[in-house]
Amino acid sequence: MEAGKKTQGAEFYSEDVMELARRNEDFRRVLFTTERSQLVLMAIRAGEEIGEETHDDVDQVLAFVGGEGEAVLGGSTRSVRAGSVVVVPAGTRHNFITRGNETLKLFTIYTPPEHPDGTVHRTKLEADEYEREHHR
Repeated sequence: MEAGKKTQGAEFYSEDVMELARRNEDFRRVLFTTERSQLVLMAIRAGEEIGEETHDDVDQVLAFVGGEGEAVLGGSTRSVRAGSVVVVPAGTRHNFITRGNETLKLFTIYTPPEHPDGTVHRTKLEADEYEREHHR
């Protein structure tokens, strides 16, 4: 599963993102980035969460393909599972938490892009360390 990059000359990205998301084991893997959007796979292991955050100028759409969890948006909690979609408008405080013993698997689209093109964080710890080094 390689990250597709607009900067490598590709004009578009076309893959079975549902299957890629189901197979993905990385906490975060950027697949494709354009000037205005970004496609990212995520795998949130049992007992983990994305972590409460707010994207001031970025909308985010998350589509879940496996596992079960909770979406916490602006203080409200909703269950998520395979087939669920959550739209997080810019400026909304949010978190996604795995419930149960299975990894919560999803793909997400950011508009505009949120992460450097080609980013791969194998674990949440690796992602958190990157955030501390580059965004604080």
